[in-house]
Amino acid sequence: MSDSIDPEIAALIGGSSVEEYKPGAANAESKAPGGTPPPDFGALFGEVDVSAEPHSKKEFDVDLTRKGFSPVEKIETDKPAVWFSDPSYYKTALGGEGEEATKLHELLGKYLKATDPKDKGVYRQQIVTAFWYLDQKMALHCIGPQAPMAKKLAVRFAAVLPNLFSPEMTDLFQRVIFEKELDEPVYYVDEWMRAIATGMVGASATDEVKPRAKDGDDKSRFVALIQRAQGKRDASEGIMKSKAEERRQLESLLKERVEGICSHQNRMGLNVPGSYTETQKKTMSELYDVIRKMLAVDKELQQSIAEFDKAGEDLRSVQEKAGALGQDAKADMQTLAQEFDTVHQMTRLCVGRQGNHFPLLTREYFHGSIKDIGTRENVVRALSWIESIDCEAYCRPYKSALNRIVPFIILVPCYGDTGVCWEPFDNHNRATSRGRVAIPMYPKNLAMAVISAVADLRWQVAKEKASYYWMEEGLTGNYYQWFQARKIRGDVKEFFIQDYIIWITKESEGIQKLDKEIRGIFWRYMPFSKEIKEKLKTRSYVYQELYQKDVNRSLSDGY
Repeated sequence: MSDSIDPEIAALIGGSSVEEYKPGAANAESKAPGGTPPPDFGALFGEVDVSAEPHSKKEFDVDLTRKGFSPVEKIETDKPAVWFSDPSYYKTALGGEGEEATKLHELLGKYLKATDPKDKGVYRQQIVTAFWYLDQKMALHCIGPQAPMAKKLAVRFAAVLPNLFSPEMTDLFQRVIFEKELDEPVYYVDEWMRAIATGMVGASATDEVKPRAKDGDDKSRFVALIQRAQGKRDASEGIMKSKAEERRQLESLLKERVEGICSHQNRMGLNVPGSYTETQKKTMSELYDVIRKMLAVDKELQQSIAEFDKAGEDLRSVQEKAGALGQDAKADMQTLAQEFDTVHQMTRLCVGRQGNHFPLLTREYFHGSIKDIGTRENVVRALSWIESIDCEAYCRPYKSALNRIVPFIILVPCYGDTGVCWEPFDNHNRATSRGRVAIPMYPKNLAMAVISAVADLRWQVAKEKASYYWMEEGLTGNYYQWFQARKIRGDVKEFFIQDYIIWITKESEGIQKLDKEIRGIFWRYMPFSKEIKEKLKTRSYVYQELYQKDVNRSLSDGY
């Protein structure tokens, strides 16, 4: 490519030549991105500074006492930013990225200049490949404290070239809240990569088995042991707090009933309290049951306290044995590069085989308002709305407790329409670890994208819980047997996701769209909130019958 570019294209992309941001130390012998393997990690990324202190570790811990999402007060900033007004934005975003930036710059010029649809399609496909090579480098260069804002925005929104935006898009994206103000595990890609780099979050699971040095084996082993011990301690803490709360409620009930027994009305004309009423006598006979339950719960509380103390000792023991090796949780460059590849795979799954894989934010494909973007605030609102309907959407059973554990949500900038669950939980810590879910930022319908992600999470959690019996037991087993009995062809999980969308959007409103058997399975294993059940039982005999089955089941559980 020559040092100058077509004037028409130069005007569109800011008038900069490739040489203005091409690093002088680029390897002249290395090949451009394409079908060839990527170069060595060290040569590709150099030294990346991740020494800055991230947010407190508490931000990434699971709080089992939380019952809902943080309220979202606003979805946009009061004062718009001026990110895209910087004339050197494009050069800053691509600056220092070597031949990967050169390749994308060249292809963008050809793509924007092309008039033949066939040529445009060829360049479009080449841009997809070139962008992901460049985006990986930018992602690893934007995690340091001094990273330029342009690189962070390019990774976060795929906003590489502001000239591709309409004026309305520019204003819209500059109103998106940049800083993380909500105390929820929802992250943009640049934030997620920084969390991995600083060791606040472990790398995502992959199918690839890579060779490791002995130090790597030791480190991985200690990390797994620490995570497992952490999970046991967190689960014990959750059970302990649950039993303490159960005992407190019983104590309140006891006080209330004793007060009722000790309350008397004076006899007419006499300053003498009346005798016990029949209700008070009946209450007296019930006091023993309440006290018996209190003693039973107190015994369970004592056991949970002992288990919590032991789990805490085990965790400290593992951490001490791990020493410096276990404490140094910062990820190496190969781990970071692999994590970005995982994010890339998440993105491809969100888009699907037949979807729009064009990787850049552009007015050509984005048409919507700020409410249509998968921003942190909009996604949290959607997650909260789903939980108001499916009250156990983010819950996992452990021993006798049902723990609410919201998964990590990674917001990937793409034109996909489907959210996906990458992993339901960490295999080293099944008790309290968060799963990992990816949600596309530019879907046609954000609510549907989030619902599909929760459906995928629901399916995978239930499947992992049932283990080898997932086709026979629980949610997945009952659904699979119905699926097989109907001799339906296709992916059973995809059918489940579509039925879950109907469950949330239609059946929760009393609109009967599902098969009767599926409705019964969902009603039992993915129950609506109490308020919705109360509303539905008055709408139709179908829901009234399901409600009565709940009552009968709760009565039988007492024996």
